[in-house]
Amino acid sequence: MNRYPLWKYLVIALALVVGVIYAVPNLFGEVPVVQVSSSRTTIKIDETLQARLEGDLKAANITPQRVEREDAALRFFFADTDVQLKAREVLVAKAGTGYIVALNLVSSSPKWLHALGANPMYLGLDLRGGVHFLLQVDMKSAVNKSVERYLADSRNALRDKKIYYSGLGREGERIVIRFREADQRAAAMKQLADQMPDLTLREVEGEESQIVATIKPEVVKREQELALQQNIQTLRNRVNELGVAEPIVQQQGVDRISVQLAGVQDPGRAKEILGRTATLEVRNVAEEYAAGSGQDAFFQFKDQPAPFNTEKYLDQEGRPVLVKKSLVISGDRIRDAQPGFDQKNGGAVVSMNLDDTGGRIMRQNTRENVKKRMAMMLVEKNSTTVLTWPVIQEEFGARFQISGMPDATEAKNLALLLRAGALAASMDIIEERTVGPSLGAENIQKGYRAVMGGFLLIAAFMILYYMLFGLVSVLALGANLLFLVAILSMMQVTLTLPGIAAIALTLGMAIDANVLINERVREEVRSGMTPQMAIQAGYERAFGTILDSNVTTLIAGLALLAFGSGPIKGFAVVHCLGILTSIFSAVVVSRGIVNLIYGGRKKIGKISIGNTTWEKKAGA
Repeated sequence: MNRYPLWKYLVIALALVVGVIYAVPNLFGEVPVVQVSSSRTTIKIDETLQARLEGDLKAANITPQRVEREDAALRFFFADTDVQLKAREVLVAKAGTGYIVALNLVSSSPKWLHALGANPMYLGLDLRGGVHFLLQVDMKSAVNKSVERYLADSRNALRDKKIYYSGLGREGERIVIRFREADQRAAAMKQLADQMPDLTLREVEGEESQIVATIKPEVVKREQELALQQNIQTLRNRVNELGVAEPIVQQQGVDRISVQLAGVQDPGRAKEILGRTATLEVRNVAEEYAAGSGQDAFFQFKDQPAPFNTEKYLDQEGRPVLVKKSLVISGDRIRDAQPGFDQKNGGAVVSMNLDDTGGRIMRQNTRENVKKRMAMMLVEKNSTTVLTWPVIQEEFGARFQISGMPDATEAKNLALLLRAGALAASMDIIEERTVGPSLGAENIQKGYRAVMGGFLLIAAFMILYYMLFGLVSVLALGANLLFLVAILSMMQVTLTLPGIAAIALTLGMAIDANVLINERVREEVRSGMTPQMAIQAGYERAFGTILDSNVTTLIAGLALLAFGSGPIKGFAVVHCLGILTSIFSAVVVSRGIVNLIYGGRKKIGKISIGNTTWEKKAGA
């Protein structure tokens, strides 16, 4: 009557084993690490560098616990954060230019657990420490970029239809096109009205007839909203691809973006990560000023200003490059960029895909500049770097490859920049806040005490009130906590203080199911049922009530998850998962334990469930 088939016990045992494996990494904590990586692909992380830096640390009387070299990075592990900070000062001074020295925290769990995919939960900013930035998006720059784009599109549209104008330029946020002939103005009016419905066109008479174009107000608002969303996605993609665990990037207000990077101890390093989010520009190289065809073609301008209508920038190796001021395309025309390998000529390449307008502009530009160079430039807030400036071998359009990459790593980095580096509008950091690891550790300790204190109080009450059945309930509650922590670790959910509150709440709600079961069993015993029948009836009749109460609570949790944001979502995720694990542990696991205790007996003399103790009477 109260016996589980073997497969159910195997399922429970498997769940417990998996739960232990995936929950255990959270007990090992994190080790302070100083990571040294290269800022340029031409600079390698090798054994020579490792030996040199280890010698520098030894000379400063600093001994790391261990040193690892992997993933193009060198990691020095230390016993505490004080030694970590001292080591960082030494490594910054001794590593030299071309290297990035950053603080980090790495899990100290055994490698065999990592091999099984068992990793600790990510901890939020309030538990692990890290940095918080509030960025102000320059909405005016988004409008300026839109005006520049429509200006270029207008020029190309008139050129394609061979409509002649005497002047085309920008005056503030207006595009002004001048004509000498009325028929050309009429043709331009029709062409622009057909191809650019987002513009408001107005004819102006004077010495020269004009067409004045302005962007419609609703389009301006839409462009600003899209710019904000594009910047959010760009920041999220960039931070994710650069390896920061579970960043929080979300809109705050109408023109601000909040960024939280948990576990980043170095605000300067975090700023560097955000600073790499930049716009991409493609311009033609000013070949007429080149002295030769090599990479040092503009060396004579190293200490001289750029000629008229050109600008001078440096490539990644520090060599000067002269480019024309006129823009060919910007990064918002790029749909995708992927690293690859040139099967025909060998070497690493980046395959690019532009949108329709970008493909048309690129086709026309390359047709007119075959055998000339084209510069791909990364434009940041305060600097511009020429990523590469290859020779245009033939006309191409929306799909093409950028060759000349030093290696596959450079191709991968460039593809990352092209794919996630185009900001629709510039941004400024207006607020910066750092949460230290010590404060995070204090929050973890308080949260741990709250959860454990609640668990022990519940355990004491259940055992005193329900005796043996109370002990079974406590064991099921412990299994529930194990399952919940394991699932959170497997899903790599970011745990925050609200998440810890949800765990504590889950324990209180989970025990409610066992109280329902125990009370139901007691009622059946009081009604005169035998223990075996009372146990079976108690679990079966309480299940409907347990399911109803948990489903209604789950609906509330899903509503928080759907409509909440930030900490509320973190609370809702843990809360919903806790409800699911509660049902399994309270019904399946506790029933399995009870079956092991009572199910193997044909006749039960008494059942211990608190004040109600059934005893077999003579003749019963």
